[in-house]
Amino acid sequence: MPDDLPRTDVTRLAGKQRHDRTELDGLLDSARVCHVGLVVDDGPLVVPTAFARDGDRFLLHGSTGSPWMRAAAGGAPLSVAVTALDGIVVARSAFESSLHYRSAVLFGTASVVPPEQRVAALDRLTDALIPGRAREVRPSTARELAATLVLAMPIARWSLKVSDGWPEDEDVDVAGDAWAGVVPLRETAGDPRPAPDLRSGISLPPSVRDLTGPA
Repeated sequence: MPDDLPRTDVTRLAGKQRHDRTELDGLLDSARVCHVGLVVDDGPLVVPTAFARDGDRFLLHGSTGSPWMRAAAGGAPLSVAVTALDGIVVARSAFESSLHYRSAVLFGTASVVPPEQRVAALDRLTDALIPGRAREVRPSTARELAATLVLAMPIARWSLKVSDGWPEDEDVDVAGDAWAGVVPLRETAGDPRPAPDLRSGISLPPSVRDLTGPA
């Protein structure tokens, strides 16, 4: 990479790059899994993990015994990718077939969330998975908090790429007989499955009901 090329510039299909922070926040608030890339002692590593956006902070959490979390807490440079798959572009040729997606890459270093902010940060991570769930469960114990590392990375250097167009077929293919269009893809929640050891008489909590609909 040339030294004068910012890492946030899209060089392939640059017209798909977006600079609107609102669009970035929309992606980060709707996705649940990111992929964290960093270099550890044994070489490059990419780890899928849950995350949450907390204003201008990108929150991660994991075990205090996790080597990659310790490396991140020690200031290792991070590259974090978040992608939402929104559809399949069905073109008239395999070459032009593609995807509808929103994809962001964030760059930076993380710091350890201080103890006085840790509970609020963990609640934010919980609610990023199921909105409203944090207030329905018991507070974390001191032992659980001591075993959990919470990191925050500023959302300052990022690149957002959005693909939402129609097939771009050659004229000769448009004149042919193959169908073309877009098949939207959406994430849906299925019917909740109670745990085998759930005591009888315990109803579905509001957070799960809001996420999945009535049982």
